[in-house]
Amino acid sequence: MPNPLDLARDAATLTADLCDRPSVSLQEGELADAIEDALRPLAHLDVVRLGNTIVARTNLDRPERVVLAGHIDTVPLTVDPPNLPTVREPSGQGEILRGRGTVDMKGGVAVMLRLAYAVPAPTRDLTFVFYEAEEIDSIYNGLGLIERERPELITDADFAVLLEPTDGAIEGGCKGTLRAEITTKGIAAHSARPWKGHNAIHDAAPILTRLADYRAEVKEVDGLEYPEALNAVLISGGTATNVIPDRCVVTVNYRYAPSVSEDEAAAHVRSVFDGFEIDIVDNAGGARPGLNRPAAQAFIAALGVPVTAKQGWTDVARFSAMGVPAVNFGPGDPNLAHMDDERCPVAQYGACEEAMIRWLR
Repeated sequence: MPNPLDLARDAATLTADLCDRPSVSLQEGELADAIEDALRPLAHLDVVRLGNTIVARTNLDRPERVVLAGHIDTVPLTVDPPNLPTVREPSGQGEILRGRGTVDMKGGVAVMLRLAYAVPAPTRDLTFVFYEAEEIDSIYNGLGLIERERPELITDADFAVLLEPTDGAIEGGCKGTLRAEITTKGIAAHSARPWKGHNAIHDAAPILTRLADYRAEVKEVDGLEYPEALNAVLISGGTATNVIPDRCVVTVNYRYAPSVSEDEAAAHVRSVFDGFEIDIVDNAGGARPGLNRPAAQAFIAALGVPVTAKQGWTDVARFSAMGVPAVNFGPGDPNLAHMDDERCPVAQYGACEEAMIRWLR
């Protein structure tokens, strides 16, 4: 039986311990057991388990409640060379911790566990969410499980911090993402006699022209700037090199500001490509950062680190969908997430914990 987690250890050592307990998506059971076992003895927390998702809450009747969340799963491990167990080694900028999960995102989980242990009487009520299956299809995501079965565990919060890697900066909210397929249709014929048919790929030229001419907006939301983007990401058509293609599909991706609703995003894409056959195949709204909330303002003031807009889509959007504005803040460079030699400066773990403690005490 694995040794119990020791929450009294420093954040970097605890991160190494968490990483050395493999928890690839859908295989988080043992780590979830260890987290649950470590939290249940803490008298100031009420602990609930749903599947391999653990929720721990203070109930101190504070005027505000904040969610601190992090996923406990990782992408698959490497074999040759292996990226576990972790290795702590010197580098030109101080010590680093190398291994799967050191960036995405067991460092953030370690900081959450340290806070749960070391701050029994925070200035705000806290809801800690350690959730499963973030790295795979959303139907397995632990936040979705909470939303379906026990939404009240989250929806009473005023603000949320997702401790995903941000290199120690605050990233507010996230942009929405829409994927659409735009189809042109022609008539198949032998390429030696093209006049017998009609070329669907040629008919796609105006679609690409509209994309090339498109000028995306930059929208300000809660004091942060979100540059929108509309791009072709896939194009397919044709069946053989001697056949005039009778069908062409251009797939476009629209990244839109969190002030834009999913319906508004879909309407915008349809207007840009008016006159073409359009199928919206995926549409996930963004998340407002909510930086006008007192809890968010206090968070920014206490941390004293740069604040930028999150350009990609993250699980903060799930909190936004439940009415809870959210930001990203955690140790590790997100550009190194999922890499075979994932690594993080050891000092970032402690710095992230210290920043959070400044806010919560």
